[in-house]
Amino acid sequence: MTEPTGRPATPFRLDFDQQRKRAKELCRALRDGSMEAAARAARHHPALPPPDGIRLADAQLVIARELGCASWPRLKEHVAAMDRVRDAIGRSAAPDGHRQTLHIRCGSDIRPVLREAGFAGEFLEYSNPFCQGPVPQGPDLLVRRTRFILDAYGAAMALDEASVAAKLAAEEEGLTRAAGYDRVVIWVEHDSFDQLVLVRCLAAFAEHGMPRLLELVSANRFPGAARFIGLGQLPPEALRLLWAARRRLGAEAVSFGRRCWEALRRPDPRELAALAAQGTADLPDLPNALHRHLQELPWTRDGLSLTQRLTLEIVRDEGEATIGRSFGRLMREREPLPWMGDVMFLAEVDALAGAARPALAVAGPEEPWPQRRLSLTAAGLALLDGRADWLACGPGERWVGGVQLRTQEPCWRWDDRSGMPVRR
Repeated sequence: MTEPTGRPATPFRLDFDQQRKRAKELCRALRDGSMEAAARAARHHPALPPPDGIRLADAQLVIARELGCASWPRLKEHVAAMDRVRDAIGRSAAPDGHRQTLHIRCGSDIRPVLREAGFAGEFLEYSNPFCQGPVPQGPDLLVRRTRFILDAYGAAMALDEASVAAKLAAEEEGLTRAAGYDRVVIWVEHDSFDQLVLVRCLAAFAEHGMPRLLELVSANRFPGAARFIGLGQLPPEALRLLWAARRRLGAEAVSFGRRCWEALRRPDPRELAALAAQGTADLPDLPNALHRHLQELPWTRDGLSLTQRLTLEIVRDEGEATIGRSFGRLMREREPLPWMGDVMFLAEVDALAGAARPALAVAGPEEPWPQRRLSLTAAGLALLDGRADWLACGPGERWVGGVQLRTQEPCWRWDDRSGMPVRR
């Protein structure tokens, strides 16, 4: 889709005149006593008056907050800033042009958008998904990660061992060379995929040397007409605004990142939980991401990780859903901190369907995997009803960072009541 201007349409490129019209429509609906409008307003208005007392300003506040801004004036300022920056692209110097710059990102999604936004620096993709699979201590980490990536994603992505091993090695080499740049900028959002890559980068800089200037763009929200999940959703002018808000990282942040990386790889998750509780001001999105990562441990109530439970709940609520639709519902509606890609979700589905007592049944093997249909088994229903424990269903070995989880053995679990890992 494109806008009338010919630019690609995006829910994060807002038209203020359109929002004014939406506010007037909402105001009319509220005054008319619309239940749907009232439900929308109740989610965002702290003290909504009765219908005969509704003012346009009340509707404007609701619209602004639905779009991710604290107030109507802030929404107006944001839209004006986006328009201003968009108009300047192509007519101003490269934002990073005065220093030799390396941009590091845990994926390739923003690489072309950075170019569209006028950035001139080099780009390093570092996308080892430490949020899933083993991240054990020891010198064979890349060997273990290669094996996991092949086993978990290889069939869906047509991967081979040589290419996976070469990619992981090249990413590590790129981190060791980063110290030679005048400036390194790490671009991440707030989820565990990105934040665990961030701490790996910081640990590498602690080991191999710091660049002359290290900066961070870490985003946990962005105003728009869709849920913010990641930087890859954003148009070029949005990256320019985030660039302007980047922060400098010093030795304290690098040291904290290294401690988190080392704790992630330990077989005991309590230190990682303590670091999540401690946090550091320079890495504002890291504590929540670490906390969410720890919620992938088996929970004390049913042995399921949070992702596994949310997946089973979606399939139950849908009746019979496809893998692709279930993934979409997870990312848009259920997951509190979206962290996985579609092939990573497929690996979770395969694990739930591949146990000795599977929680899911998968139909339509002849279909492309997103169209395959999911349904709950008797074991899946028992798990959601609190009548079974997933680790007693024979799910096989699983890892959460450096924590190895084996069936029918005492292991680390997540206690949601205390918000801490416990061993039982």
